[in-house]
Amino acid sequence: MLVHPQFDPVAIHIPLGFAELAVRWYGLMYLVAFGLFVGLARLQLRRPHIAAQGWSVRDIDDMLFWGLLGVIGGGRLGYVLFYKPEYYFEHLDEIVQVWHGGMSFHGGFLGVLVAMAAFGAARGRPFFQLMDFIAPCVPAGLAAGRLGNFINGELWGRPTDVPWAMVFPQVDNLPRHPSQLYQFAGEGLALFALMWLFSRRPHATGAVSAVFLMGYGVFRFLAEFGREPDNFLGLLAFGLSMGQLLSLPMIAAGAWLAWAASRRMLPRALAG
Repeated sequence: MLVHPQFDPVAIHIPLGFAELAVRWYGLMYLVAFGLFVGLARLQLRRPHIAAQGWSVRDIDDMLFWGLLGVIGGGRLGYVLFYKPEYYFEHLDEIVQVWHGGMSFHGGFLGVLVAMAAFGAARGRPFFQLMDFIAPCVPAGLAAGRLGNFINGELWGRPTDVPWAMVFPQVDNLPRHPSQLYQFAGEGLALFALMWLFSRRPHATGAVSAVFLMGYGVFRFLAEFGREPDNFLGLLAFGLSMGQLLSLPMIAAGAWLAWAASRRMLPRALAG
């Protein structure tokens, strides 16, 4: 039986004389995620079918800024609306207090969609051409985020007796699934490998986005079987967690998008 190492959540202590600046691991993982996005997006520029679309390094930098707004704004609002709406409607001042925790991937995903739609409109880029460009660059950042969850010892798994079970002392003494590592391996590393290989060759507009939607939805849905549901929600309809219920529309949307892309039936304004 393994025991969680109980890492110090603060990676670096920087004395400033009058105070001390604490740089937390989770914040560093966000920086790693954004850095990976920029690096991978620049590598994408070397692919002939991507270069033919006229992308530039400036586009990538601007995308990162818009995407950052979408991730933070959407991630927070998604947590508020999907997970604890009653609480936050009674404590409106706490909605902006992101430093107290509470972010939702699915909310962040929707926020990025809105931000990228606005960015694409400003640059005259069809929506799915833009999403096909960024989709292969996202899973590596998701892996960094899940690694941050593991370092923080949060989002632990359900009790289990598998040989690799791990005790999280800050929770209890029960052996549990290290579900953060499941998500690191699935929606992070495996999805990155799938997306990077699939996007090497040109495909119909929307096809790369479709693979991301279906891939993330499936990996997240499966990982949730090992993840402890939020204690204020528990399991919901059909014995599924909120994360699983939110992943099902992603899988369905991805399947529809794959079908529409294969028949080149996407509206011209979206596909170019």
